[in-house]
Amino acid sequence: MADWNLLAGGRAPRKYRAGQMVYLQGTRPDHFYYLSSGSVRSFISTPSGEERVLAVHRSGDLMGEASFFDGCPRVTSAMALEDCLILAVDRAQLDAAFQRHPELALPMLQYLARTVRTLSGHVEAASLPAPRRVARWLLVQPGDGPVKATHEGIGQAVGLSRVTVSRVLGELSAQGLVGLGYRSVSVRDRDGLEALALEE
Repeated sequence: MADWNLLAGGRAPRKYRAGQMVYLQGTRPDHFYYLSSGSVRSFISTPSGEERVLAVHRSGDLMGEASFFDGCPRVTSAMALEDCLILAVDRAQLDAAFQRHPELALPMLQYLARTVRTLSGHVEAASLPAPRRVARWLLVQPGDGPVKATHEGIGQAVGLSRVTVSRVLGELSAQGLVGLGYRSVSVRDRDGLEALALEE
């Protein structure tokens, strides 16, 4: 894994408070960001005012890099979910970092490729039935323990209403695929959930 701290070039990250916006959809991408600590929600706002969560970034992630490199207005917004330390990287900083540490170039390209793959997956998932959307989302969450999320939060992430998510999770629980807790979901039958996620 690349050491993105090398992008800093001696600059200190900025502190963002929980609920503070890091960048806004539609704005000019003069920087991309390295999340040194904390967590950040990346989301798209629709013309009707609804939000769809695309990712929850954790410590060590880059954010906003796709728009930064293509120079087009940002297609997402990002908001701190908790107090964070975030480094903003502009073009001059990036050029200097590549000159000092050329070994960062390949990991940067790989990170961009993963970002494109993730966005493509969101586009594909938008046409899937609700149970497959929820199953796929649960399967890609990090860690081995229960997934900490509300039904509303899962709905925002997969483009479904809270009511629909609650119904789907109830069905998955009845089938023994997941266990439901307070603001959490546990995967009990990963093989069964994967079969559902891949079902034609």
